[in-house]
Amino acid sequence: MDNRKSVVCILGPTGAGKTATSLGMAKRFPARIINFDSRQVYRDFPVITAQPSPCERAVCPHDLYGFMPTTDVITVADFVELAHEKIEQAAGDLPILVGGTGLYLRALTSGLAPIPDIPEEVRTRVRKRVEEEGSAALFAELEKVDPEYAKCTHPNNKQRNSRAIEVYEGTGKKFTWWHNREVPPSPYRFLKIGIKVDLDTLTPLLNRRIDQMIANGAVDEARRAWEICPDENGPGWTGIGCSELLSFIKGDIDLDEARLLWAKNTRAYAKRQLTWFNREKDIHWFSPDDSGKIVEFAAAWLAESNAEG
Repeated sequence: MDNRKSVVCILGPTGAGKTATSLGMAKRFPARIINFDSRQVYRDFPVITAQPSPCERAVCPHDLYGFMPTTDVITVADFVELAHEKIEQAAGDLPILVGGTGLYLRALTSGLAPIPDIPEEVRTRVRKRVEEEGSAALFAELEKVDPEYAKCTHPNNKQRNSRAIEVYEGTGKKFTWWHNREVPPSPYRFLKIGIKVDLDTLTPLLNRRIDQMIANGAVDEARRAWEICPDENGPGWTGIGCSELLSFIKGDIDLDEARLLWAKNTRAYAKRQLTWFNREKDIHWFSPDDSGKIVEFAAAWLAESNAEG
């Protein structure tokens, strides 16, 4: 008998329609939606990171959205701990995990092996290298030593990329080696539902979404965030859209250039997400138009799970 709590995961590339799918499911079942997108945790960027609107959040409780300041870092281990807390708080409601950060989902569903403490001299050496050589050089090194992890992070994400290099130099093992180690089984059983859109179809949708974000005040949002956190090394600024608009605010590029760069980086990120999720196991793929089928598929899975439990 399997008495583990059932959890539904809705995943896919940015802009694929995950939020709409999750809300459709939340209207069918008493539910609690839990974010697993590493960018949507930052409170200063609700528009730029496409966080659910107040109207959407009124459908059911939403957790782990917009709760962190731009200055703070969230690690994979932090996310797993917080997600466990929110799943337990769901009580009789169905926890629905929604997002596109594949490493977060893998860590939650497959477990996270503890990584030894990294010597301070290693961390200092990596920080100095970033300061002297910049983000591009750090990412190029990451692509060489841990190409699998490089596919799921952004070249400008100094925090995550530095951490991966620190782990490699401090332990002699890749970051992904640690994450792929066997760990105790999860206390939950997961249904992974993927929303799949091919990149050529997705690209114009992403471009239109960026235009809509700008129309909805993304630039003013970035200006307000800069007043709160005038430090370009703040972890929240590493997100796509945030970093490009920051370059505009600082006068390095004009708004048209920022928009084009934002679109280019968003497409590249979506491509990395698709590559990552295509390698993952046990994902049931649907198109964004299959909302009815998805709800019925989840209902059948839950009925079967409840019968087994």
